[in-house]
Amino acid sequence: QAQLVESGGGWVQPGGSLTLSCVASGRIFSGNYFRTNGWGWYRRAPEKERELVAGISYGGGTIYRDSVKGRFNISRDNGKKTVYLRMNSLEPEDTAVYYCNDYPRPLRSWGQGTQVTVSS
Repeated sequence: QAQLVESGGGWVQPGGSLTLSCVASGRIFSGNYFRTNGWGWYRRAPEKERELVAGISYGGGTIYRDSVKGRFNISRDNGKKTVYLRMNSLEPEDTAVYYCNDYPRPLRSWGQGTQVTVSS
């Protein structure tokens, strides 16, 4: 069964940092599928719609939503079938459940996500 499992969330004070990981497992991700696909980090804050935070293409090109530019960095390790999101200078507005999925369009069911809480 194909799965994307997110981890690395937690509580952090404003200005702090966290690194999220998303590991792909399952038969569908064997071979070149993971390597040749784009992946994105999305988030859903309380009472808000889910939004794309950052995306990384098959070729390594990246995009970020304006509010996280210069603070977040998305990367991938194809050998480990893992996508990372390094988050620096975290703000209370970054509080949300973070998910990974296909990019540029989420194509699969959402996983459990990982909760990020930024507060003092």
